[in-house]
This record gives sequence, structure tokens and C-alpha cells, in this order.
Amino acid sequence: MTHPPPRADSKADFGEGPFVSLADEPPAGEPGGEIETTVRALLGPRTIVMVGMMGAGKTSLGKRLAARLGLPFVDADAEIEAAANATIAEIFERHGEPYFRDGERRVIHRLLNGEPKVLATGGGAYMNAETRADIAASGVAVWLKADLDVLLARVKRRNTRPLINAGDPEATLRRLIDERYPVYAEAPIHVHSRDIAHDAVVTDILKALAEHLSAPAPEH
Repeated sequence: MTHPPPRADSKADFGEGPFVSLADEPPAGEPGGEIETTVRALLGPRTIVMVGMMGAGKTSLGKRLAARLGLPFVDADAEIEAAANATIAEIFERHGEPYFRDGERRVIHRLLNGEPKVLATGGGAYMNAETRADIAASGVAVWLKADLDVLLARVKRRNTRPLINAGDPEATLRRLIDERYPVYAEAPIHVHSRDIAHDAVVTDILKALAEHLSAPAPEH
């Protein structure tokens, strides 16, 4: 994504003003078969939120999942970049991670409102307790759990990840896995993201969604 150069003192207005969605419309044609119909009916007004590490496949698998369900797909990072008129890496460099995380929280809060969709979030988004509560209230979180070797191979293909670009990528991923996986595990749905056909993993997600959404609500 290209952006006009922002003013040196500019900051993103993440949480205010009208929201213009950058949602990708699903491909033309009817969504898939019986399991897609079941999940769509059980989902109701909720949004499916893809969580997990960078390289877990949240965007690539999320787009395919949205197409099969006939839902819009939205990438939270793309929405943040549009609001800031800058890339994620540029936001980190100019304003620091705490500023980015606060904007990320507000953007995700907005995206959870409105019509149901499939929403891909950044790797650190689910670490925010307020964001986890928002997702639990308005959506259903799907953790794409990937092994270290899979993540490492995938993130090395791109140079746009600010937490990876500095230092040793493997050491950074190991540290982030140790920090984040216990929190990701709070998501109600866990799916193993691995190097097989994307549609096979999407089918795993659909099966897990159908099982979770049809289960009786826990008694309090």
C-alpha cells in the first residue's frame, strides 16, 4: 500500500470521525455448501476474529473463509494504515509501539460494530484485555496456532514486520510465542495453521466454528 507522505508532526486520528471500510467483498457467486450454511446461520450478527502470530495466516486464510461464508473480509492493519496515512512500520518508528497499540485497540473496537465479517487482527492485538473483552462480546475469536518453524519460514519472506526486522528473527519469535501463546489460548477456537492447502485449513476452521457455535451455552 502506498501513502502520501504525512506531515512530520501528524498523528493518526484512530478513534474519531467517520469510518470508511476497506472491506474486501467476497468473490461473485454463491458461498459453499452445507457447513458454510450452518456456520453462517449460527454466527448471527457476530464477527469472526482471526488471532495469532505474524505469519500464522490470518489474512490469507481469513480471505478464503470470508469468501466461503459470503461475508466481507477486513484486515485491521490495513484499516490502521489508512487511518494513519502511514505503514505499520512507519507508525512504530515515528510514534512508538504504545501509541500504535492504543490506535489498534480503537480501530478494532470500531470494526467489531456493524455487519458480521471476518476480521484479521495484528499479532499483538489480542494481548490487550479490553480488545479481548470486545471480541468476546461482539464476535468469536479463532486462534491460528502455528509452529515456530512454519512462522519463521513465512516471516522471512517479508520485510514489513517491525518487531522482526531488528535483531534475530528466530529469537524474537521464540520470545513472542512464550509471551503470547498463553493469552491466545483464551480464544474459544484453536486451529492448527500448517503448510498444507489453504482450503483444507479453512475447512478445519469451519468445522471448529460449527462445533463451537452449536454447543450449549455454559451455565453460570
